[in-house]
Amino acid sequence: MLAITAARIDKDTPSAGLEVGDRPDPAPGEGWTTVHVRAAALNHHDIWSLRGVGLSQEQLPMVLGSDAAGVDEEGREVIVHSVIGDPNAGVDESYDPKRSLLSEVHNGTLAEKVAVPQRNLVPKPPELSFEEAACLPTAWLTAYRMLFERAGLQPGEALLVQGAGGGVNSALIRMASAAGYRVYVTGRSETKREGAKRLGAYAAFSPGERLPERVSVVFDTVGEATWAHSLRCLRPGGRIVTCGATSGQAPPAELNRVFFLQLSVLGSTMGSRAQLQQLAEYCARSGVRPEIDRVLPLAHAKEGFAAMEQGELFGKVVFTV
Repeated sequence: MLAITAARIDKDTPSAGLEVGDRPDPAPGEGWTTVHVRAAALNHHDIWSLRGVGLSQEQLPMVLGSDAAGVDEEGREVIVHSVIGDPNAGVDESYDPKRSLLSEVHNGTLAEKVAVPQRNLVPKPPELSFEEAACLPTAWLTAYRMLFERAGLQPGEALLVQGAGGGVNSALIRMASAAGYRVYVTGRSETKREGAKRLGAYAAFSPGERLPERVSVVFDTVGEATWAHSLRCLRPGGRIVTCGATSGQAPPAELNRVFFLQLSVLGSTMGSRAQLQQLAEYCARSGVRPEIDRVLPLAHAKEGFAAMEQGELFGKVVFTV
């Protein structure tokens, strides 16, 4: 089968370790099944894997990718939940300390076929295309949990999304604006700020720029570069919800501000299978759809990886099989 693999680790030029070629078909074990992939989405996780984060040289070659939608062995249209947890742990798999994502321990979704636990499949609503459904399992699911579970927002409140253009942030902007929140966004370029407004943002600003009001929640996936601004944008009792730290994870904590204003910092990672199904139904019923930057044949995957490395995206890169 055709597959996109991490063949080498290269911290400086991640895509140099990428290979497109034939790999053996998956052989699912007990409790696992095979999905014929129709569409798969690219994530920053795939770039980090090529840099050697969460993936060692000894594990190579590894098929990349954690997001996919396709058809299972019974002919059902399904979405793949990418978190592989212990079925006996008795907890939401995203809380399992031994969890992994597809492409970390088990081969991933950037292939014609992928093997996954049977329990990791959720039905794809017919209202969603395979390309749209493939965007949901990582970035959109992460945003869904951040917004609807972790943030504790009330209808009509104001929020800030730090950064425009990435998969998680695009999902936050679109879902939050559709839900009636007043969404402020920061973006490094006028193009990205205008793109955020097209997604439904109330207003967009340059990084670090003062907002016209203090907000109830800041969604921060950037970390060190935006942390001080995030703290200063919060009203008393406000909250930062974070799912990443792409610019670094060691900003000044500013604890005086945190305790004096009674601020909260909330971590969030991925989401459960049940939430993935809820997200799919939410998109189907609401008409909200993922922002797709480009759709490419799987054989042209290197083009999509290069665009992500260079930051030339607004929304998701999707590969079709």
